[in-house]
Amino acid sequence: MRSIPLTFCAAAAAALIAVPAPVALAAPAGDDDRRTGTVSITPSTIAPGGQVELWVDVCGKGRRAKGNSDAFTSVAHFRPADDKGLFAEARIRSDAEPRSYDVWVTCEDSDGKATGTLTVIHHNRPSPAAPVKAGGGGTATLAERSAEGQGPGTRHAVTGLVLAAVAAVAVALRSSRRRRGPAGS
Repeated sequence: MRSIPLTFCAAAAAALIAVPAPVALAAPAGDDDRRTGTVSITPSTIAPGGQVELWVDVCGKGRRAKGNSDAFTSVAHFRPADDKGLFAEARIRSDAEPRSYDVWVTCEDSDGKATGTLTVIHHNRPSPAAPVKAGGGGTATLAERSAEGQGPGTRHAVTGLVLAAVAAVAVALRSSRRRRGPAGS
C-alpha cells in the first residue's frame, strides 16, 4: 500500500527533472550566438576523390560558415540554403587514407560551431591484366560459364564422325577414279 505513493513521488520527480531539458532545447536560438551542433554529411562513407554535401543549421539563416577536415582538398564555404540552414560541397583528397575523419564547421558571423564525421573507404578493384571481355552486358560472364561447363556432347561426336566418314568416302572415290583414269586410256 505504501509503494503506490512512493512510486507516484518518484515518477513526479523524474518528470520534473526531465522537463527542463526539452524546454531548453526547444527554445529558439534567436540571438544566442554560442550554439553547437552537428554537420550532416551526405554520403557519410565515400571513396577518395568523391564529393560530399554538407548541411549545418547552427549559424542561423542568411549567415556564412567555413568547414574543414583533413580529408578535404580545400576549405568548404557554406552558403544559405532553403529552410535547412547552410549548405556546402567538399571534395575528398585522392590520397586520403581509409579511416574516419572529423569535420569542423565554424560560423563566420557568430560563435556557432558544428562537428561531424565521415569515413573514407578504398575499393579494392584490381585493374585488368588482359583485354576486357566487352559486349553482352551482364550475360557475358554467364555465357562463358555456360560454355565451360557443357563441352562437346554426344550430338557433337556423332556429327564429327559423320563428317569424317563423308571425307573418307570422298577421298577413296577420288583415289579410285585417278587409278582408272590413266590406266584405262
